[in-house]
Amino acid sequence: MMKNNLGLLGIGILTGVVGLPIASYVLVFKPTNKEIAKAREEVKHMQALLTKLKEEAAKRTDFEKANEQLANGIKVIEERLPTNQEIDSIVRQVSDLAVQAGLEPPAIKSNKPLPAGLYMEQPLDMETTGTFVGFHSFLAQVEKMPRVTRIHNLKITGNQVDGAELKASFTLSIYFQEGGKVASAGN
Repeated sequence: MMKNNLGLLGIGILTGVVGLPIASYVLVFKPTNKEIAKAREEVKHMQALLTKLKEEAAKRTDFEKANEQLANGIKVIEERLPTNQEIDSIVRQVSDLAVQAGLEPPAIKSNKPLPAGLYMEQPLDMETTGTFVGFHSFLAQVEKMPRVTRIHNLKITGNQVDGAELKASFTLSIYFQEGGKVASAGN
């Protein structure tokens, strides 16, 4: 009987020795490995989101820099825009530039101000006579003015009256802020 007990005991020990690792694998390691795999997938997903967020943050920084540069550019342009009260002094300045360039004092006719985006445009019909060199010098000086202006509808014709080589008629538009108000939303 002892032999039988040893055989049963041996089978029980053998079953325990072989069964314990199998039971450990099935009951502990397999579920833990699934949790570890799931956690690794979550970490991988979170790292992908973090990378994407870092890229978006870098883009946002770039956008903020670009917006700041645009706001500074708008501010510089707005500083060049006179108020409607300053239009008369600019007209005098343009007339003085024509005389300094050797042209006849221009005949100026003021038109009704027009809206031009966020600002206003004051068109002035002008006509003057003089030499080509003088007119070229006048245009160069108008271009150097610190205010925002535009010359359009330019017509140049030959003129031999009173020693003048040419007669120029054009529209000079002066851009301004109505009442000195700042038009940009960033200010």
